[in-house]
This record gives sequence, C-alpha cells and structure tokens, in this order.
Amino acid sequence: MAFRQFVRGSIEWTRLETVARQIAVRYDRERIHVRFIDADNWLSTPMVVDETWFVKVISRQNSLMHALFTTGRNLGAFTTGTEGFFEHFGNPYQMAKHELEATRRMREIGVNAPEPIEAFEVDDLGVLVLEYLPEFRPLDELDREQEAELAPELFAALRTMHENGLAHGDLRAENVLILDGELYFIDATNVRERGRDAARAYDIASGLGALEPLIGAKRAVTAARSAYTDEELLDALDFLDFVNVRPDHDFDVTAVKGEIEKRAA
Repeated sequence: MAFRQFVRGSIEWTRLETVARQIAVRYDRERIHVRFIDADNWLSTPMVVDETWFVKVISRQNSLMHALFTTGRNLGAFTTGTEGFFEHFGNPYQMAKHELEATRRMREIGVNAPEPIEAFEVDDLGVLVLEYLPEFRPLDELDREQEAELAPELFAALRTMHENGLAHGDLRAENVLILDGELYFIDATNVRERGRDAARAYDIASGLGALEPLIGAKRAVTAARSAYTDEELLDALDFLDFVNVRPDHDFDVTAVKGEIEKRAA
C-alpha cells in the first residue's frame, strides 16, 4: 500500500474539493456525495460521485508515472525483438481525454464499456467522467466455473477490438468487470499504429496471464483458440515472459507456453 501511495501520489484535499465543486456545477447539482475507491490504480485517484458517475482525477505525478511505466513496457517489448508500441500522453488532461476516446470507440464497435461522459481540466488536473456501473464484480471475484464460461467472451471481445484497429494494452482481471452476466472493459491504453500486430500478441498474452490463475492453462488456451488461430497464439509466446514480470500479473508461464506449443503441434 505504501509503495502504491508513493507512485500514485496524493492530491491535496483542496484540489479534490475544487474538482467536486466543478462536477456539481457542470451537472447542476447543489451538493454531491463523493466516495473514494481504494483500488490498485497507480495512475489516478478514482472516486464515485452520487453513485452515478465514476470519476478519475489525474495529476502531474500520475502523468509522470505513466511516462515511466510506458518506458518500462516499451523496453520490455524491445526484449522480444519488437519495437515499443505503447504511447505516453503529455499531461493529465490528455491522459483523461485519451481514455474517454478509447472508451467511446470500444462502445462504437460493440464492446461493452461504461458510457463515456466527458474529460475536462481543472486546477492542472485531468478529470475523466464515466458512467458508474453499480453492483459490478471484477472477473477474478467470480467462481471458477463462471470465469471459465466467460473466458471465450473475453477473447471474442479482444478480437473485435483488434479487427477494428484497437488494442487494450493493459488487460488484467480487475480491468474486466462483470455486470448482469456481461463483460465490460475499462482502462484501455493507446498503442502506436505501426505496432498493432505486436499489440495484438501482447493483448493475447495478457489475457492468458489474467486467466491462467483463475481457470488453469489448458482452459485459458482453449478459450483463446476460440477467437485466435494457432499462429496468432504462437506470436503471443514472445510476450508471455514480459507480461509475467509485471507486478500486476502472476501466472504459470511455463504451463501456458506448454499448452500453446502442444496445440500448435
């Protein structure tokens, strides 16, 4: 917790109050209720407003950490023999605006995501406002059979993104929300146009890394094969070790590799 608080930084209460007042003005509310979320989100301060809007407040510290994380991810991509494909945004407002646009684009192509409301800037902070999904559960809080049942849908949604020129770039179980039995995706990351193929392989590797601890390597790979060819899964092999060294992934990389190679053979 201490390390996460350090890298995320803390925004002064007076500035958060400024954000809250601005939201109240923008949505014509005399007063609002703000509930902060203690989430593993190092790149913003997340909160729920009036149980209606999910709000991310992004500071200069968050933008700096995004730049450092992006550099680290791109260095990891270089170790696979691939040019780095993640992009950084110059300031907090640009980060908020990108996520708004990525969320809007996902909905346009038929991938479930919270309704994007707006992104704005106040007091040198970027503010992203999305629809709040009540009573959702992250993918990793379901029982094993539910997770296995939804796994092919996860890869089908990824396939839809990839076929429409999008990539997620930060696929983890906590970024896949379940509401009324349907998957919703949050926290998409921008990738460079020329890195689309590598980003697809990275997304597949991340999906396998997220699912293996939940349903095992065999079921995870079977789910991936329902949406991707054996050749595409073999491309993902190059990224499995890179994904596994990230602090937000911990899976049996050897078992996943073995299942992919066995199916491809």
